[in-house]
Amino acid sequence: MHREEDTKKVKRAEILEEAKKCICGGRDQEYGKPENNFQLIADLWGAYTGCAYTAKDVAMMLALLKVARIKTGVKADSFVDLAGYAACAGELAEMEIVIRKENKII
Repeated sequence: MHREEDTKKVKRAEILEEAKKCICGGRDQEYGKPENNFQLIADLWGAYTGCAYTAKDVAMMLALLKVARIKTGVKADSFVDLAGYAACAGELAEMEIVIRKENKII
């Protein structure tokens, strides 16, 4: 039982470490900062649908896309991507709070 718990912890750590590498490293250079890229996507989705979206909305909807993919077939990188989108959404949520406080919306 001890070994099974150790294996789970290692796998969890590996998924989180790989997500960290993706969102804090190479992908910034490929696609730009997530907040800028997600805002561009939000603007494009908004133009297409006529609805307003935030960068955080994009991160969450991309996370939901990964959940749907996991539902239909498990690929290890889907879990890495899901963790990465969740981390980006969490950071974007904090940024929204700071902006609202600065603008005295909260």
